[in-house]
Amino acid sequence: MKLAMNRSWLILILALGLGVLAAFGVNRYITRQVEDIENRGRSAKTVKVLVPKSDLSKGSVLSAKSVAVREVPAEWAHTHAMLPAQFDRVENQKLAYPAAAGEMLMWSMLEGQRAPSFSSRLPAGRRAITVPVDDVNSISGMLEPGDRIDLMVSVKKDARTMLFPLLQNVVVLATGTRAAMEGEAKEGGKRTYTTITLDASPAEAQQVLAAREVGKLAALLRAPGDTAAGFGNRKDALSLLGFSDKAEVADGGGVPVLYGGQGGMKGSSKANDLPGSKARPAAATAALMDAVSQ
Repeated sequence: MKLAMNRSWLILILALGLGVLAAFGVNRYITRQVEDIENRGRSAKTVKVLVPKSDLSKGSVLSAKSVAVREVPAEWAHTHAMLPAQFDRVENQKLAYPAAAGEMLMWSMLEGQRAPSFSSRLPAGRRAITVPVDDVNSISGMLEPGDRIDLMVSVKKDARTMLFPLLQNVVVLATGTRAAMEGEAKEGGKRTYTTITLDASPAEAQQVLAAREVGKLAALLRAPGDTAAGFGNRKDALSLLGFSDKAEVADGGGVPVLYGGQGGMKGSSKANDLPGSKARPAAATAALMDAVSQ
């Protein structure tokens, strides 16, 4: 009898011990999972979006009192989410659908509204110019919207190929059909696209179009924050490319790069500072087209 009671107590104590160990293990596991999720949330790249402060019904008017800014992981941010910088466009607009507190506000939720067009991202006086690229001159598809590049042009004449800078420190507005969302972190992964869209002045856009007709364009990626001039000023295109010794210097010395064919490089090797995002003069573009067509 005593043996049976001792065995019962032993089993009970063993069960309680196993239960305590199981509870401790589950608690440790849950704690670690919560810490892991919190750490991922703190280290995740975020983007700021507009959200309702409280539940809003259909027909509610958006205002500073009803809308707040919230940071969400960039991978969760919808392409058409409203951004803080766009608040002036949505203020006093009515909702066509109810919106729950804390959820991202979409442009499609407004009465008769659409997401802002790509043209609305351009500052006054600027132009968006699209340039065809391939896997090589798009840095193997690693260019991202928001990157800055130097744009080079190469032109063939007889057995020679000339390479010289066209634009410097130019902002990439879009790669293919993908444009940058404000505050969105760059992913850095390879993407497939055949065009890039650049931010340019009207004169620069005109020169890119002209250069695209007579030569091949290539992009040189700049490091973040690098605004230094990478190339010297350029001469009139005829002198720059070595087609004529009589061309007058238009804007200082330049260093064309020639490869292939016979003969050495013509033109000055003097290099002067060049402000970022400057293009060749329009006269140089016209001279280039005339020279190549000869």
